[in-house]
Formats: sequence, structure tokens, C-alpha cells
Amino acid sequence: MTMIDNLHSMLERGVDGALLRYSLGHELLKDGNVDAAIAHLREALRLDETYSAAWKGLGKALASIGDHHEAVDVLERGITIAEQRGDIQAAKEMGVFLKRSRQQLAGA
Repeated sequence: MTMIDNLHSMLERGVDGALLRYSLGHELLKDGNVDAAIAHLREALRLDETYSAAWKGLGKALASIGDHHEAVDVLERGITIAEQRGDIQAAKEMGVFLKRSRQQLAGA
């Protein structure tokens, strides 16, 4: 059974939460299932809008499918939240993704 299978199994048993949704989104993104990853990362943020890693993951996923407009919006909001929480490393990482998406938009 894969990690993705294990995480889906937890959902089927009624276990849910921002960490589970983030983990599932992260694994799905690594596996190339970007649409499903985006859905789970959005759900993680619905459950906990202060989850810095979920903002970063969602921004990265959106950029990976070329949706740089939304990626910029997501990453800007994620950076603000991360900085408010003192999560400086996540804010820095999102800043890198933000710069890349802005460059893509400028070149488009």
C-alpha cells in the first residue's frame, strides 16, 4: 500500500484535518496528480487558513500547471500569513516561487 493509499484510507475512515489534507496534496503533487493535489491543498487551507506549508504547496502546484496569476495571489497571501506566524523559512521559500511566477507572467 502506498502513502497515498494510506492517506486515502484514513479519509475513508472519517479521519480528516489540515495535516492529512496537506500530506495527501503533497504526495499527489509528487506523484504528478496535480488537480487532485490542488483540491486537497485547498481543503487543507479551508480547514486551517494559517497553514503555511499548504499555502506554499498550493502556490507551487498552481505554478506547475501554468496558473501563475493564481499562484501569485496564493503565494502573496501565504507569505503574509507565514510572516505573521513567524514562519520565516516558509515565507522565504514562497518568495522564491513568487519570483518565478512573476517572471513567467512578465515574459508572457
